[in-house]
Amino acid sequence: MELLGTWWMWAGFAVIVLLLLLVDLLFVGGGKQHKVSLKEAALWSVVWVSVALLFNFAIWWYLDVYSGREIANEKALEFLTGYLIEKALAVDNVFIWLMLFGYFAIPVELQRRVLLFGVLGAIIMRTGMVFAGSWLITQFHWVLYIFGAFLLITGAKMLWMADKDPDLNKNPLLRWIRNHFPITDKLHGEQFFVYQNGIRYLTPLLVGLILVEISDLIFAVDSIPAIFAVTTDPFIVLTSNIFAIMGLRAMYFLLADFADRFVLLKYGLAVILIFIGIKMLLIDVIKIPIGYSLGTVAVILIISVILSILYRQRKA
Repeated sequence: MELLGTWWMWAGFAVIVLLLLLVDLLFVGGGKQHKVSLKEAALWSVVWVSVALLFNFAIWWYLDVYSGREIANEKALEFLTGYLIEKALAVDNVFIWLMLFGYFAIPVELQRRVLLFGVLGAIIMRTGMVFAGSWLITQFHWVLYIFGAFLLITGAKMLWMADKDPDLNKNPLLRWIRNHFPITDKLHGEQFFVYQNGIRYLTPLLVGLILVEISDLIFAVDSIPAIFAVTTDPFIVLTSNIFAIMGLRAMYFLLADFADRFVLLKYGLAVILIFIGIKMLLIDVIKIPIGYSLGTVAVILIISVILSILYRQRKA
C-alpha cells in the first residue's frame, strides 16, 4: 500500500496548522476573555470543516495526477472516514466538557481560554500517540487485534453506561489534586494560579483544564485506534485527527446549548466503536471497503440524531 508523507507534505501540514492557530489566537480572540456567540461558533465550524475538506481535495488532486485515480479516491475516502469518525467520537468530549464546566462553575466567557490550551495539549499528545501507534503496527501487526478488542470492549462499556452520569466527587484524580495542592474556593478571572498569604494556590480554572486534558487523553485512546482500523497510513491518521480536533472548540460552543436534544447519540457512538472494533478484529479475514465503513458510520450517526429528536418530542 502506498503511503503519503513526504517531508514537504508534513511541512505543509504543520504550516497550515500553525497559521490557523495563529489566526484564531490573534484575530479571533482566542486569548481574550469573551463569550463565544452561536454565530461565531457556527462560522468557525464552517471554516474548520472547509479547510479539512480543501486539504483532502489537495491530497486527492496530487495523487490523481501522480499516482492515478484509484489511489487518489482510496486515500481521500480514508481521510474523510477518519475525519468523520473523529468528529463523531469527539461529541462525547462535548458532554464531558459541559459536565466539567458546570461542576467548576466556569462561565462561558472563560471556557474558551481553557479549551484553547486544551486543544493545544491535545494536538501534542495525539501527534505522539499516532507516531507510536504507527510504529507498533509496523513492527507488530498483531497489535491491530489488541486495538480491535479494546474498541469492542470500550463500545460495549459505553453502551452499558450511556445513561449514567459520572460522579466527579469520586474522581480519583480530582481527589488526589485536592489532597496535594491548595485550591481557591472561587475563580480569579483567567488566572490559573494566585498567591494568598505567600502560598501559591491553584484556581478551579486550572483544575478544570487538567481534567479537560485528561479526558481528551482518554478519548484519544479510543479514537486513534479507531482511525487505524480505516488506514495505517500515519499521514492520513494524523491529519484527519488533528483537523477534527482543531474544530472541536467551535463544535463545543455550537452544540453546548443543544446537547440535551441528542440524548441517544451516546448509544450511536458506542455502536460505532463496536462496529470498528469488529472490523479491526476481522481485518485479515474480511476486507470491508472504506466506502462501506464511511456509509455505516454516517448512517449510525443520522439514525442516532433522528431517534434523539423523536424521543425528545415524545417525552415532551
